[in-house]
Amino acid sequence: MALIETFHLSHLPSSYAVHAALYRDVQNASFLRQQLLSGNTEFEYAFLDATSIISTMHALAAAFRATNDFMNNRLRSRNVHSETVFCLSPNNNIADSFRRFGVNDTTTNLLVIKICTGGEITTDGVRTHLSRAVDGAAVPFIDESLRSMTDLAKIKKIYKIGTSNNVGSAGKRNKSDISPTGSQMVLNGNQAELKERKELEVAILGLMALRGAT
Repeated sequence: MALIETFHLSHLPSSYAVHAALYRDVQNASFLRQQLLSGNTEFEYAFLDATSIISTMHALAAAFRATNDFMNNRLRSRNVHSETVFCLSPNNNIADSFRRFGVNDTTTNLLVIKICTGGEITTDGVRTHLSRAVDGAAVPFIDESLRSMTDLAKIKKIYKIGTSNNVGSAGKRNKSDISPTGSQMVLNGNQAELKERKELEVAILGLMALRGAT
């Protein structure tokens, strides 16, 4: 059974709900991608490769931007879901955004976003359809789940974020971080990773906003 999280984003009408579901060990990514390519209206979702998503905020920021553009007749792609994929991109190349963020035939960690822009889309309806459509293990759409899926090196490359004197330096521990006890070293390592991820998230959101303003 799909684990659906429903969001009502600030500054958007409450009727524009965003539904999100996260999966690991997906076995039918090629089938899902083919439904998108064929224009099957039953599969109007943003199917995202979760290895390219650093946090829930990262994904929801794209959904917000896409919904706002939909409301103001500014879509550059086919629909609000393809626009969500596009809004993740640091550049204006739509095809490139799908290569980097969209589902591909080898995707095993999958994030699905469904934006309600009218009609009879409900949480239960999305849950029922995804439970049939996605062959994978549903996990909660939370940062802790995404943390085990994200490919940080891939994301840094996509957004051209360096690792020296910039985001990513948090992964390098100073001598003062290292404790004689193994448990303290693990704790400091986790804190460094969380710091790095938060810095990356802030940088990525800024780059997305800059691209959206052009």
